[in-house]
Amino acid sequence: MKYYSTNGKAPLASLQKAVVKGLAEDKGLYMPQQIKTLPDTFFDEIDTMTFQEIAHRVADAFFGEDVPSDTLKEIVYDTLSFDVPAVRVTDNIYSLELFHGPTLAFKDVGARFMARLLGYFNKQENDNRLVNVLVATSGDTGSAVANGFLGVEGVHVYVLYPKGKVSPIQECQFTTLGQNITAIEVDGVFDDCQALVKNAFMDEELNRHMKLTSANSINVARFLPQAFYYFYAYAQMKRLGKPTTNLVVCVPSGNFGNICSALFGKKMGLPVKRFIAANNANDVFYKFLQTGIYEPKASVQTLANAMDVGDPSNFARIITLYEHSHEAICKDISGCSYKDSQIADTICECLRETGYQLDPHGACGYRALKEHLQPGETGVFLETAHPAKFKDTVERITGMEIEIPERLAAFMKGTKQSIAMSKDFADFKAFLMSC
Repeated sequence: MKYYSTNGKAPLASLQKAVVKGLAEDKGLYMPQQIKTLPDTFFDEIDTMTFQEIAHRVADAFFGEDVPSDTLKEIVYDTLSFDVPAVRVTDNIYSLELFHGPTLAFKDVGARFMARLLGYFNKQENDNRLVNVLVATSGDTGSAVANGFLGVEGVHVYVLYPKGKVSPIQECQFTTLGQNITAIEVDGVFDDCQALVKNAFMDEELNRHMKLTSANSINVARFLPQAFYYFYAYAQMKRLGKPTTNLVVCVPSGNFGNICSALFGKKMGLPVKRFIAANNANDVFYKFLQTGIYEPKASVQTLANAMDVGDPSNFARIITLYEHSHEAICKDISGCSYKDSQIADTICECLRETGYQLDPHGACGYRALKEHLQPGETGVFLETAHPAKFKDTVERITGMEIEIPERLAAFMKGTKQSIAMSKDFADFKAFLMSC
């Protein structure tokens, strides 16, 4: 399958080029030229299938033309070595727990898949040059990518993160690894980190000096596999006997790669009635839904820090997917935006009323369903990270201690290793040119 750029000025690319390069020559994001519709028989049988079986069928529709069947199956099954259960919170609201992977965050799915697919393509290229992966993070992306690529031969990862704007536990997960992982602490916000990565891809001198790719959701191998768990959520609701024709899925949204993969799933035939994009105070997309005008702005720091994005990259994919029709987008997606005080209130209220512990991002999703579900609808929200990753924040809100899972505690025993960096691209380029 060929991939085109959202900016429409770059040549078509193979999957291999789209994955290895990350960003198109015209600075656009790659999109598959075709989105295959899955047959009705797949959805008839989906509740009898395992997560890995479902994901393999979806992956085959995306990547089957470009990756041998046995290899693709091995990549999918190795990626999904953990479950993502749908857990009942109320009679009509379920939490899709995406924190059962190695770094306890939803990005384990996309990051692990991409690491394995990039490794496969790297071997096919017969190019002995080191692959340098650049990734900007507002929290969980960095840990998921770093751990997904840790120890992978022929790959070095540079994680750029905003100084003082990720949780201490998140920071531990990518600054203590060493080996082929370098953490870069940028004096700025997430959007500054993302700009440094994008500018690096566009710099000809830098690209002659080193082989670069991205592991952010701008990379098709990162965001497309996230569709896997939406199909699995549908399967679990069907297994529980829920009315799947009235299924509403709420996605806490920052850079919009997560909900973008869900929309691709819908185009493939996934029978979700509608989606809700839950924002924190960074409400650029929410305002777009209301007005039809997209106005990026500087991000502001919130309790739900992984959603602190003022110019979400994947907006370009969404607008392209819907052929620039605001009306069509609003038909499939509604939005909401919550202040820190509302997020905190929701965490306390949910814990008090249901006994379920939310993290700040999941709280946005849960609150949106509580406020916007209609009679007869069943809601699933994405619990994108384990609450312990935001231990200090959540404990301050609830006054109750959160036990840190053993996997997470292990990261905290390491020694922080990071490189201080300004948000000036010239400084970042000089650093990379010296590597």
